[in-house]
Amino acid sequence: MPHKQKSQKSWMEVKHQGNDCFKRGQYGEAINFYSEAIKELEKSSKKNPEDLAILYTNRAASNLKSGHCGECVKDCNISLELYPFNVKSLLRRAAAHEALERYRQAYVDYKTALQIDCNITAAHEGTNRMTKALTEADGPLWREKLPPIPMVPLSVREKLTQQTAANTVKPNPAPQQNNISEPKQNAPSGKDLKRAQALKEEGNGLVKKGEHKKAIEKYSQSLKYNPTEVTTYTNRALCYLSVKQYRDAVRDCDEALKIDSSNIKALYRRAQAHKELKDTKACVDDLSSLLKVEPNNSAALKMLQEVQRKK
Repeated sequence: MPHKQKSQKSWMEVKHQGNDCFKRGQYGEAINFYSEAIKELEKSSKKNPEDLAILYTNRAASNLKSGHCGECVKDCNISLELYPFNVKSLLRRAAAHEALERYRQAYVDYKTALQIDCNITAAHEGTNRMTKALTEADGPLWREKLPPIPMVPLSVREKLTQQTAANTVKPNPAPQQNNISEPKQNAPSGKDLKRAQALKEEGNGLVKKGEHKKAIEKYSQSLKYNPTEVTTYTNRALCYLSVKQYRDAVRDCDEALKIDSSNIKALYRRAQAHKELKDTKACVDDLSSLLKVEPNNSAALKMLQEVQRKK
């Protein structure tokens, strides 16, 4: 028994040595200490996935600082397998992908992090950088070439929020780990996703016929099956604009922008709704945000001129 306690203490001590080196900017030494701590913890009878995940994400940070971006991605991959939706791992992997010019993968990681916490400045800034880079590389249809963005279930977001709060009070959040390691329980099934897509397409067909109220119903049904599809919100917002339900249009654009903070359609349609609601400031703010992403967007430039003339 004393041997086990010593082993457990040993990896913690080595981890702290790694942390000290990292703070001093000695990233190579930090990598060595974290690697040793990982080996020690792997041998320990008291290892748990979250402790290992933290060691891997710490080593990932050291690799990133050292310019070993490929190694950083590998460490983050392991960390995220052990501890799904760990924000630090997502952000570090995104930064490594960005440095390696894997802009699509970086975009997906930044957007996933924002699902967990929409207030992460680094993720917002990263998303904006990737949007510009991908627009330049792939043109206006760049989103069609993205890998799928994983949906972070509400249950996981709540658990991670609770855990963050718990960490400020008690050092061992392990009891919540079992819940976090089952992130897929509330995610839409493949069947739900297919149903959502079919209903969305029915809505699209109704829009082409000018039947906007019926399309709203189809989009609403689609969102019950998949509440994280950005284009369903922006399509329904378009319908709400057509039937002059401007506040509903704003609400749908708000939801779309929670998922994709630089979505051009959501920003433009919310600007249209704010214009109709006589909220000039909000309209100008949305158009300004849009033009940061697409500086030459002619529709946005035209509306901005119209609104500013009326001031």
